[in-house]
Amino acid sequence: MMRQRWRRRMSVFAIGTGTDIAVEAGDVVLMSGDVRSVVKAIVLARGTLRTIRYNFLWAYGYNIALIPVAAGVFFPLFGWLLNPMLAAAAMSISSVFVVTNSLRLRRLQLPFAK
Repeated sequence: MMRQRWRRRMSVFAIGTGTDIAVEAGDVVLMSGDVRSVVKAIVLARGTLRTIRYNFLWAYGYNIALIPVAAGVFFPLFGWLLNPMLAAAAMSISSVFVVTNSLRLRRLQLPFAK
């Protein structure tokens, strides 16, 4: 028997026009009565997770590369030393990059969009 490596959790969608108990029990509540919004919610959720992964990868790689330089680890070997003001500016630029990358979600093409 083949084991399943990845198990996907099933989400419960509730429509906001339904009963209060259904709205409370649902993981995702669709405020409109349009069932096509389920597809929109799934596409948006996948895009959000992809953006989170990209942001995490960027921030992790950036910090792995520049924190040792800012701490002076490479100074004895190569003479590399980063001014603390430049290190703070570089961290700010990293944060701006993450926020800008997250803003790309506004341009996400959702199906059934009007």
